[in-house]
Amino acid sequence: MTNKISDIKVDQKHTRIYLIRHGESEWNAAGDVYCGRTDIGLSKEGITQAKNAGDFLSSVAFDRAYASPLIRARDTAELILGERKLPIQLDERIYEGDFGEWEGRSKAAFIKEDPESWDNWMANPWEARAGRTGETAREMYERASAFFKEVSEKHAGETVLVVAHNNTIRFFLAGILGMPFSNYRRIFQDNTGINILDVNGDDILIRSLNINAHLDS
Repeated sequence: MTNKISDIKVDQKHTRIYLIRHGESEWNAAGDVYCGRTDIGLSKEGITQAKNAGDFLSSVAFDRAYASPLIRARDTAELILGERKLPIQLDERIYEGDFGEWEGRSKAAFIKEDPESWDNWMANPWEARAGRTGETAREMYERASAFFKEVSEKHAGETVLVVAHNNTIRFFLAGILGMPFSNYRRIFQDNTGINILDVNGDDILIRSLNINAHLDS
C-alpha cells in the first residue's frame, strides 16, 4: 500500500506535474476582490499555507520548478521548495487572467454597476472578455495549454512543480475535462490546493484534484 504522495511512479512517457494555486494573497484575505495581473504579495496566512504545502510535499523529488512571474506565485513556489536548490523558471503563460474593468473590485460592486458584463461572461466566457476589456477563457486556456504541452515535451519522465493562479488553473482543467467553460466555477481551487497531472503532449491524466489536507495543519 502506498502511503506517500511521492510513491506513485511516473510513466517515463509522461511528465508528472504538481499544479498548485498560490497561497492566500493580501487581496484574497480582503474578501471577494478580483486580483488578476496586479502584483499583490502573500498574506501571513498565505505564507503559512505555502510552508505547510512544502511540508506535505517534502517527499517529492522535484526535477524542475515553474511559476507565474507574479510575486504571490513566485513566493509560494520558493516556500514549497524550501531547502531544495532548484531554480524557479518564470513563465507568463501561467499568469492569472486579465480581468479588465473588474480588477481590484468586488464582484458585488461591479455586477451592480454593470450586470450585463457579468452575465455575458457567465453565459460564454470562451468568447466574452472578463471585465469587458480583459481576457477570454479561450485565451487563458490556450496559453496554459501551450505551456503544459511544452513542459511535457521538455521534461518527459520528470516531476515538475508549477505554481499558477485560480482562473488559469480552472479553465485549463475545464478544457482537458471537456466541460462547458461556463461551468468553470464548479471547479474549486483552494489557495495552495494541489492538482497532480501526468502530461504527454495532449494526453493528460488527472491523478488528483485540489488536495488540501495540508490546510488542516
